[in-house]
Amino acid sequence: MSAPALTGPLTGRSRPDRRPHSLAEWQALGGYQAVTTALAMRPADIIDMVDAAALNGRGGAGFPVARKWRFMPAPGTAPKTAPGDGPSYLIVNGDEMEPGAFKDRLFIEALPHQLIEGAIIAAHAMHVSEAIILVRDNYRAGIAAMESAIAEAGAAGLLGGLRMRVHASAGRYIVGEETALIEALEGKRAVPRKRPPFPAQSGLWGRPTTVNNVETIACVPIIVSGGAAAFRALSRTAEGGTKLYGVSGRVHRPQLIEAPMGTTARELIDRCGGVSGNGMLRCFQPGGGASGFLGPEHLDLPLDFGSVAATGSMFGTGTMIVLDETACPIGVVARHLRFYARESCGWCTPCREGLPWTARILDALEAGTARASDLDVLRMTAAEAGPRGRSFCDLMGGAMQPLASALTRFADLFDDHLAHGCTIGKQQ
Repeated sequence: MSAPALTGPLTGRSRPDRRPHSLAEWQALGGYQAVTTALAMRPADIIDMVDAAALNGRGGAGFPVARKWRFMPAPGTAPKTAPGDGPSYLIVNGDEMEPGAFKDRLFIEALPHQLIEGAIIAAHAMHVSEAIILVRDNYRAGIAAMESAIAEAGAAGLLGGLRMRVHASAGRYIVGEETALIEALEGKRAVPRKRPPFPAQSGLWGRPTTVNNVETIACVPIIVSGGAAAFRALSRTAEGGTKLYGVSGRVHRPQLIEAPMGTTARELIDRCGGVSGNGMLRCFQPGGGASGFLGPEHLDLPLDFGSVAATGSMFGTGTMIVLDETACPIGVVARHLRFYARESCGWCTPCREGLPWTARILDALEAGTARASDLDVLRMTAAEAGPRGRSFCDLMGGAMQPLASALTRFADLFDDHLAHGCTIGKQQ
């Protein structure tokens, strides 16, 4: 993977080799000035600023950040769901595991002080007393960088009364669901909780809790430093800011690209040197492995949450997977489904039984051993188990998105696989 093309306000201070800055180096670049500004503001005014900036969460759902922060109770009003009074929590989720997603690693490894700044400001806005940076255990360099930066900031008195620590996650995709993450932090099996109550009412250890994605928190100092209007103006659409897009798959130079929210797939692919393989685009997933396929007719679609959702797909993490005509979308979906089957918590029947079943059928299609009735099973599963509300959490719905879109967009390929198995690329 080539070096990131990072020149925007969000990631422009990162070094090409991803070496993290010392505290002195970061402050020389203007670091922690946003914290000084924010701590002089009323918490409610910070939330209003984030609202005016039109910052949507960057972890997948695109929920408005200010609205989520306002769910947190004011001091003295938190429900006593745990014995006595206690802390409130901000959890910054860096347990990045979705197929095609590799954006948060940059902040954890190369820009830890920016993440700390954002966490301090968010904690002040929500009256939070403890921040936990949860990092995927595989990101060992990132864990070391975060721990070192937190120690530096604490020794310099920059954390104030805020407690902050890194938690190395054992790593499961289901931990991307915020209540499963909270269960895992409490030392339990990572199974999503029944809601209500929501985490802002009863989260970690029964205390008010907000979970935000790494990139979301990294945006906060940029908003405070430049103002809401300037952040919003960085975007081409109504959704504010720039976005850290990831592009992988069949392109010549897979990479991270910071670009205005609403940048098109055509522009991103061009910046990656164009489509590799035979040079002809078959399709792309705009938001990682859990997003539905889009085709060449969508190359000029603005890539943001609203525009992509209108096509029936999902913007998700904004990490695009590109397929050329020598790549088999059915094989890609089979690989995704094997991943989701393995990473499901196994709590409910649609995931526990349905995901391995569909993965086996897709593998059989690739091998040429599937039966005609198997296609009916795939269509039934995508239609019945895919919609939200049919399983305990949203993992099944996300897993079914690429399958449902592939069944519609590539119906002829499914028929060919049924008759001959996968022949794509073999005749090249």
